[in-house]
Amino acid sequence: MTRLTPLSLALVTASLTLSSAMAATDDMQNMDHSQMPGMDHSQMQSMDDGQMQPAAPTESRTPIPALTDADRAAAYASPSGHKVHDTALNYYFLADKLEWQDADDGSTLAWDLSGWIGGDIDRLWLRSEGERTNGKTEDAEIQALWGHAISPWWDVVTGVRQDFKPGDPQTWAALGVQGMALYNFEAEATAFIGEGGQTAARLEGDYDILLTNRLILQPTAELNVYGKNDPQRGIGSGLSNTEAGLRLRYEIRREIAPYIGVTWNRTYGKTADYANDEGEDRSEARLVLGVRLWF
Repeated sequence: MTRLTPLSLALVTASLTLSSAMAATDDMQNMDHSQMPGMDHSQMQSMDDGQMQPAAPTESRTPIPALTDADRAAAYASPSGHKVHDTALNYYFLADKLEWQDADDGSTLAWDLSGWIGGDIDRLWLRSEGERTNGKTEDAEIQALWGHAISPWWDVVTGVRQDFKPGDPQTWAALGVQGMALYNFEAEATAFIGEGGQTAARLEGDYDILLTNRLILQPTAELNVYGKNDPQRGIGSGLSNTEAGLRLRYEIRREIAPYIGVTWNRTYGKTADYANDEGEDRSEARLVLGVRLWF
C-alpha cells in the first residue's frame, strides 16, 4: 500500500476542491432560472462591476388623484373681467422747474410745468413756463395739446399756445412730437403758427445722469427759432435764443427733489439787438435753486 506524504495529500485535496467548484459552475449555467419560484428576473439589470443592480421602476408608486373642477378653476384663471388699460382715466403732473434764479437784473422766479390726463393712447396735455423778475412777469405762456401715441415712446401733439408776456397776448396753433429718444433722452419738438403769419419752432431736451440712486445730474437745453421780426415782443427772425442748464438734485422721495444748478442764456441776431436797446446783455449765467415735484 502506497503511503501518501503530506505534500501529496495537500495536492489531492486541492484537486478535489477545484473539481467540485467547476462542477457547481456548470450546474448553475445549465439551470433554468425561469423555473425558480419567488424570483422576478425582469426586475434585475445586468452585472455592473460584479454587483447586481435593481431596475428603475417604470411607474410611479404614488397615486395621482384625478383633477376636479375646483382644481382646474384654481389653476387656470378665467381671462374674462380684465380691464383694458387704455380705457382707464389716469393723470400725471410734473413741476420740472420751480426755482429761484440769481439774474443780473435781480431775483427771478422761473417755472416749467407739465401734466396730462387720459388713457394710454390719447391724452390731454397742459404745459406752462415763464419768469417773474422783481415781482414783474417777463415771460408767461400756457399750452393745451391733444396727444396721440404713435409708438410706445413717442406722441404726436397738436393744440394751441397762448402767450401772455412779453408784449400783448398772442395765440398760436401748435403741432409737434414728444417722447424718449435713445438712452432715455427726453425730447420735445414743436412748431407754431401765430397771428399775423408769424411762425416759430422750439426744441427742448433733457437727460438724467444717475450718480447714485437718489443723486441725479440733469443737463437741459432749449432752442427757439422765429420766422420773422416782432419788435413789439423783442423777437428777431432766425435763431432767437438758447438756454442750457445743469442741475443737481437729490430725491428725498421720488416725488420731491430739491436741486441746485446753473443756467446759461444767450440771444442771437436781431433778438440780441433788441435786447441791447433795452440795456440787456446778450448772454447771462445764473445760479438757480429749486425743487422738482411730481404726482
